[in-house]
Amino acid sequence: MEIDLRPIGEIDCDLLNGLKTGLNSTFGCPVNIKDSLPVAGESFVPERNQYLSDTLIAALCLSQRAHRHILGITDVNIFTPGLNFVFGQADPDSRVAIISLNLLRQENYGLPADRELLKERALKEAIHELGHTFGLGHCPDGNCVMHFSNSLIDTDIKKPYYCYRCQPKLIL
Repeated sequence: MEIDLRPIGEIDCDLLNGLKTGLNSTFGCPVNIKDSLPVAGESFVPERNQYLSDTLIAALCLSQRAHRHILGITDVNIFTPGLNFVFGQADPDSRVAIISLNLLRQENYGLPADRELLKERALKEAIHELGHTFGLGHCPDGNCVMHFSNSLIDTDIKKPYYCYRCQPKLIL
């Protein structure tokens, strides 16, 4: 089992390497940084000024190989039908997930940029979405990385690891 990190658009190498290290530590498997994919133009929804995450996940599925989990990382603002925005989304059946750095950035809320906080938030969301691809659902424990993040406050509160109930359920 391996995890492939697949940038969608231009993503900072330092952030990708931080995700690679953190995910390797969390899952104990090889993590590979793959070539970047372009942001699919057909995923853009002009009336929302956002990108449809389902379309981006479908593009990632086309690059999947056996026994691998794929995590797409993008910097565009994404959504899925029924929600105003998502920090990430997963398709557990195909073992493909995506996270967006866009709304994890402090500067999108009129605050000064904080690179370390962005890395921490990105790792939490990456572990969360990959958790779905490893068979986990959402957790009611607000400190567990599998807790649903409805806001950045939720993301900031939770820890970058699975709680004692979720850890044993991981299908590695």
